[in-house]
Amino acid sequence: MAYAVIRTGGKQYRVNEGMTLAVEKLDGSPGDAVEFADVLLRNNGSETTVGSPIVDGAKVTGVIVRQDRGERILVYKKKRRKNYRRRQGHRQFETTVRVTAIS
Repeated sequence: MAYAVIRTGGKQYRVNEGMTLAVEKLDGSPGDAVEFADVLLRNNGSETTVGSPIVDGAKVTGVIVRQDRGERILVYKKKRRKNYRRRQGHRQFETTVRVTAIS
């Protein structure tokens, strides 16, 4: 089973062909093709190629499935004995991508 490690949005993801993953927001609409050129590691089933830091000529292609927002997180601030309390919510924009090919 071939797999690769890609870098996008400041994070690293291990991907296989056909898998779906949620990454930081990418430009595009559902159905658009997307290409990840920052491939840090590639395994084709028999041999593994590790980049320094990027594998030359390797790329991972995919299709945008959905543009959405992630789960809500709550941020609390409090100072004791000062009657200071703040609550703030946040939902990060994210893109769901289906990996179509590792080459």
